[in-house]
Amino acid sequence: MPSRVTKALMIIKGALYSRYVFDNWLSLLIRFALTRLGFDVRLMARVGDCTFELSPEVFGCLAVRASYGAVEISCVDGELYINGKRYEYQGVWVYDKSCNCYVKNNVRFKQIHWTIYQVFDCGEYEPSNVEGRVVVDIGAYVGDSAVYFALRGARRVVAVEPHSGAFAEMLDNIRLNNMEGVIIPVNAGLASKPGKVCVNNVGIDATGFIYHGPGDCPNAVPAVTLGELINRFNINPSDAVLKIDCEGCEFDIIPNDYEHVRLFRELILEYHYPGFNRLDDLLVILNRDYKCEVRGYKIKDYKNGALIHCIRK
Repeated sequence: MPSRVTKALMIIKGALYSRYVFDNWLSLLIRFALTRLGFDVRLMARVGDCTFELSPEVFGCLAVRASYGAVEISCVDGELYINGKRYEYQGVWVYDKSCNCYVKNNVRFKQIHWTIYQVFDCGEYEPSNVEGRVVVDIGAYVGDSAVYFALRGARRVVAVEPHSGAFAEMLDNIRLNNMEGVIIPVNAGLASKPGKVCVNNVGIDATGFIYHGPGDCPNAVPAVTLGELINRFNINPSDAVLKIDCEGCEFDIIPNDYEHVRLFRELILEYHYPGFNRLDDLLVILNRDYKCEVRGYKIKDYKNGALIHCIRK
């Protein structure tokens, strides 16, 4: 489980890469540091002819993602675009006592986690087209990506999450957003073979750094395969999207169960640091059937992974 110091160092490292994104990166970095010390200062970012305000959390998110090339920010005709989408400053997540949850633009979450900023404020999944399609969301965590896909028009989202705490919070978030009819939660871990997945007994905020791999332990949950998910939920993978963010299970699934992976029309894959040097091996397999874009691979000193977006040829 990473300490607060470790997380802070990650953000600082990412913030240093913000010099490749923001014209006034140094003043932003200083002001960001002041907010972490409790000072009430505004972060006004500048890209070309565009000037816009960022919350400290969104700046931190964009800076970290900039550190591995997963954010593209541009100013076109005086308007700002993040990963190809026009950006409008939409305020912050506000705690609402009436629902005991955080709210922004009618989207509700029981708690605010780092991944919520990544998904809703930093454009992590903007390139994907899920409208009218089924999404198999592997590593659904607290349901942030599942809610996002549903809001983007997904017909169904099969949300697979092994961690019991994250899964319980996902159930809360599904109810808060009235998405019981769209999001199907599954408390299991993805594996290439049936069996069990041993869940590390860590807090919710730390599970994003942990690979829950095949094995048996007191906290084990069922292992589910892609084939089982396809059959159980009557999924037509040729018109479905497979999202995998499972902290390392991709190095089991893609080499060992590619016969089911290749059935999906579109893949969104976040690969991770334990297999950084094996990325080329994954791409050799995926390039048989997909045209893939890799964000972050060309930044040589980055060791924590990045995002792969693949479309069937």
